[in-house]
This record gives sequence, C-alpha cells and structure tokens, in this order.
Amino acid sequence: MTIIDSVLEHLDLEQIETNLFRGISESLGMPRVFGGQVIGQALIAALRTVDDRPCHSLHGYFLRPGDPSMPIIYEVDRIRDGRSFTTRRVVAIQKGEAIFNMSASFQAYEDGLSHQVEMPEVPRPDELPSEEELFEKRKKDLTPEMIAMMKRDRPVEMKRVEDVDYMNPEKREPTQHIWYRSKKKLGDHIEQHQCLLAYASDMGLLSTAAMPHGMSFMTGLMTASLDHAMWFHRAFRFDEWILIAMDSPASAGSRGFIRGSMFSEDGSLIASVAQEGLMRVVTKG
Repeated sequence: MTIIDSVLEHLDLEQIETNLFRGISESLGMPRVFGGQVIGQALIAALRTVDDRPCHSLHGYFLRPGDPSMPIIYEVDRIRDGRSFTTRRVVAIQKGEAIFNMSASFQAYEDGLSHQVEMPEVPRPDELPSEEELFEKRKKDLTPEMIAMMKRDRPVEMKRVEDVDYMNPEKREPTQHIWYRSKKKLGDHIEQHQCLLAYASDMGLLSTAAMPHGMSFMTGLMTASLDHAMWFHRAFRFDEWILIAMDSPASAGSRGFIRGSMFSEDGSLIASVAQEGLMRVVTKG
C-alpha cells in the first residue's frame, strides 16, 4: 500500500453509531497527529451526514495534540438542514477529551456573480526541483533523526517556488508559493478532492510567519496550529497541480497569522485558507 492509499484509507472513517465515526492515524514519524489529517477526517465525518452538498467553508480549533497511536472519535452535531445550506459541528475526541472542534457549512450548487484575483506569476511545476532533489542538496546538514523524517514517503507531491533552507533560515519577506497535488489519480467525487486539499492545507502555512524573524521549527521555534479556516470557491481536482500563494500580515503574542489563496494551474481561484499558529521561541536552560 502506498502512502496516498494509506491516507485515503484513514480518511475513510468507520461509522460506529448514527453520528459517531472512528478514524485512525497514518504514521508520519511525528509524536502527535498531523493537523491536516484531523481536519480531513472531521470533514469526512460531517460529509457522511450531508446529502449531496459539497462543503463551502469550515472553521476549526486545535485544542490538544492528538496521539497517533490510538483512534480518534468524531462526533457530529446536525445543527441545521436548510433548503440551500446545511450546517454541521464536529468534535474530535481522544481519551474522553476534545482535541479538535470544527464548524462546517455545505451548499447546494447555485449560479451567481463571479470574480477573482489574478494568480501570481510564478514558475510552473515542471520548471521546479522536486522535494527529493532539495533534500539531497541539504541532507549533509541534517541529523539522522531529521533525515529519517524527511525521507518518509508523503501522500502529496510538492514543488516549492522559493528555495527555503529551514536548517539555516534567513530573514525574508513573509511570502511563499508552493505547488502541490495528490500522488494518486482520484475519482470524480468533489468531496474526496476537498478532503485531501483540507489535509494538505496544513502543510507549509505556519513557516511563512517565521520568515521575517529568520527562524524555523528546526532552529529553536516551537510551532503548532491553533485554528484553521477554509473556503471552497469552485470545483477542482487535487490530482492536478494546485498553487497555494501564502503571506503572513502579522505575528504577535507568540502567534503568527497566515492566509493563502489556492489556484488551479489554469489560474482559477478554487479555495482560500487562513490559519493562526503558535510560534514560541524556545529558550535554553
């Protein structure tokens, strides 16, 4: 089984009661559950209770770190079923305590007014080095533990526009551009593409807010996602390249704020994301 097959399997939750679902975690070599996995699983749980309406927005809070060695229970509250919109609340639970909660809204398709900002002019994916090529360039500076973590197979293929060295970060403008897509061809159900984009949307965001400070999670910065919001504007395929253009307008109080615009390769703005994360400087001694 490939890593993307494993992720898809773990996003396919087990229903254990009418509004209760159970999910397990894929092993990414980290001591806590990857936040994108919890977002994706919570969205799947909500979608299991919605009839043929894709998500148009979600808003979640990370409350406690998840334990990857044990299942996560997702409890869905069917808040409202309207003629055009459906609203759900999902709580992710481990050891009897909430680790994540999310509100999500779903809408039947409607025609209407449409506009968007232009996609930034950046190199296309086939013009950029792969993550593996960047890793080979820098692995001499990594510890054995970091090498083992970086060599793990990932479900999402990524091409970075900016060449960022997290082991030796330099102060720079808080902007990043990353192309990404699923490593496997997906089906035609928009819900699967939405859940995998939600999964991937937690990758790379918080590092953008650390750039003006010349620090990273590898150089004494403790980081963790605090809250996460997404808006889905148009239909898309996540087995085709998606560009996320990120910027961080502010950081304060040991928190960094980041926003991102997601474009398909033809320039359509398909989704937006925003996140605030913990950025705490670790002092020695």
